[in-house]
Amino acid sequence: MTTTTPTRRLILAAAGFGLAATISGQALAAAQPQAASLSAEDQALVDKATAYIQNLGSAKGRFVQTDARGTQTQGTFYLQRPGKARFAYDGPNGLLVVSNGSAVNIFDSRLKTFESYPLSRTPLTLLLAREVRLDRGVRVTGVRKLSDGFSINAVDAKKETRGRIELNFSNGPDLIGWTVTDAKGAETRVRLVDFEKTSGLDPKLFVLTDPRRRVGKP
Repeated sequence: MTTTTPTRRLILAAAGFGLAATISGQALAAAQPQAASLSAEDQALVDKATAYIQNLGSAKGRFVQTDARGTQTQGTFYLQRPGKARFAYDGPNGLLVVSNGSAVNIFDSRLKTFESYPLSRTPLTLLLAREVRLDRGVRVTGVRKLSDGFSINAVDAKKETRGRIELNFSNGPDLIGWTVTDAKGAETRVRLVDFEKTSGLDPKLFVLTDPRRRVGKP
């Protein structure tokens, strides 16, 4: 039986935001060959999503994550560009993911583990960077209209065999969720609830030190 690691959960939870930012960069580079296959109407929707992502500053809300086995987990997220984010899973899952602007720290209260990674090596950097990076391109494979919005399908241009993502937007547009499909075809769906642009988030939300270390102890 394969255990989902905290790092893997971080990737699944954050991939939608990260790839959305990458798609923004790809849309700006409209002269690139991978964008040429889109119709004018489809490109207009990608551009619409681009403008939304670029203007996203601080936001908060709830998310519901459903894995390939149908297991659901929920949590609360906070974003503050550039550099900062917080994903807090509810209940016994006990996973807390915090980006402080330079590092992404992950604490799993159930497993009593603490991990830290450079922000630049996680999917979050694509959303949280001060400027959208254009050197990690994706290939948009399709744009689909929905009854209340549209979806953008994409794969990593350099690692297409590792899976794909479908990003769902409302007509607003607002990012309302995504589905990550891994290389084996397993899907993880994330639905955003009460996504709200905001301001004045508490700076303490984006601070996470190893809670296992007590004051005065090495």
